[in-house]
Amino acid sequence: MTMHAGLASGRWWTLSLAEQLGNAGADVGRAIRARQEGDQGRFDAALDRALELLDLTLSDPRWKGPRLREIARTREVVCDFLVGDNEYRSTPELLDAYFLAFAIAARRDR
Repeated sequence: MTMHAGLASGRWWTLSLAEQLGNAGADVGRAIRARQEGDQGRFDAALDRALELLDLTLSDPRWKGPRLREIARTREVVCDFLVGDNEYRSTPELLDAYFLAFAIAARRDR
């Protein structure tokens, strides 16, 4: 099921990497807050949206080499933190800071 049909149809690929990761990070933040509040429905929905946006970013043909590896690792770390064993020892603050940098850069570049 595609939650972001308009973005999946190609519009996502018109956004900069900062915009893509800033948007994905907003849903990662929503998932973190929902989990902290014990709201499983909101958590599941936000996690699904975040992963869909990260997957759309991974499928963007512009991102190759180190950028693509970083996007893939970002997805891995998000999954590890939210549904895995947190082997990377992430925290909500670290993830928030990582994605916030992209959101700030996206706003600056508008």
